[in-house]
Amino acid sequence: MQIRPLAAATTALGTILGFSALWLSAPTAHAAELRHGPTVIAHRGASAYAPENTLAAVDKADDLGIRWVENDVQRTKDGELVVIHDTNLKRTTDVEEVFPDRSPWKVSDFTLKEIRRLDAGSWFSPSYAGARVPTLEQYLDRVSDNHQKLLLEIKAPELYPGIERQTLRELRQGGWLDRYHVKHRLIIQAFSADSIKTVHSLRPDVKTGFLGTPAVADLPNYATFTDQINPNHKTVTREYVAAVHGFRGPHGRPLEVFTWTVDDGPTAARLAEYGVDGIISNKPDVIRDATREGSRAGGSAALAGAGAP
Repeated sequence: MQIRPLAAATTALGTILGFSALWLSAPTAHAAELRHGPTVIAHRGASAYAPENTLAAVDKADDLGIRWVENDVQRTKDGELVVIHDTNLKRTTDVEEVFPDRSPWKVSDFTLKEIRRLDAGSWFSPSYAGARVPTLEQYLDRVSDNHQKLLLEIKAPELYPGIERQTLRELRQGGWLDRYHVKHRLIIQAFSADSIKTVHSLRPDVKTGFLGTPAVADLPNYATFTDQINPNHKTVTREYVAAVHGFRGPHGRPLEVFTWTVDDGPTAARLAEYGVDGIISNKPDVIRDATREGSRAGGSAALAGAGAP
C-alpha cells in the first residue's frame, strides 16, 4: 500500500519536470533560430574583393564561406548568355582599348568570341589581369563545383526578347532545374514584373524574386507570381517587412524580403532586426559577422527574459 503514494509522487514530479523542460526549451529553441540571422548573398560574387561577376568573385565568396552568390545574365549579339551587370562593356572590361571604334560598346553588339578577348579583371586590380567575362554555362559550373547556391538576375530583359526561356533552358542543361536545385539552391529575380511573370509561367516550381519596393496595396498581385520582394535597403522599414510577410506567395509560403546592397555592419544589424530574410552585399563576410553577432545578442536576451519572474 505504501508503493502507490510513492508512485503517484514520482509521476507528479515527472509531470512538473516535464512542464519545466518545455517552458525552458521554447526560448532556447527560439534563441537557436535567432543565432542564424538572415541569409547573406554575395553581390555579383564577393565583389568588394574580386572583380564582379567573374569566376574569381565566385571563388572568393566560397573562400569566405558564403553559400549564396548573386549574378546578372545578358545575351550577346550571336545569342549566347554571359554574366555581366552593365548593359555595356565599358566599366568592367578593356573594350574601349580592344575595340575603340565600337562605341557605345553594348553587350548586345558583340559576339561571344569578341567578348572573350576582353580583360574583365585589370580594372579592379592588376592581380586579376586576364579574368574573363564568363558565359552563364561557365558560371553555373563554377557555382556547382563550389557547392554554392544561386540568386540569378535577368538583367534588362526588355533588351533580350525570350531571354527567360533561354535562361531556363541553360539552367536545365546545367542540372539546375532538378527537384533538389529548385527547392534548395536557385532563385531567379528581375526588376521587371513581366519577366518574373514569364519565368513563373514557364516554370511555376522555380522560386522567384521581384526587385523593387511595390506599394503595400499592390502586394496581393505580386504574391500571385513571385516568392520574394527584394527592395533597396534604403526603402525598407520594419512595417514594410511585416506587410510583405503578411502575404503568401505562389508556393503557399509567406513572401520573403531579400534587400540590397548593404556593406556595413550597423545597417545590416538594423535590417536583421526588422526581420528581413536575406541581405545582398559586396562584403558578405562583414554582413554575416554583424548579423550573427546581433542574433547571438538577441538570443541571450531571450534566454535572460525567460528566466525573469
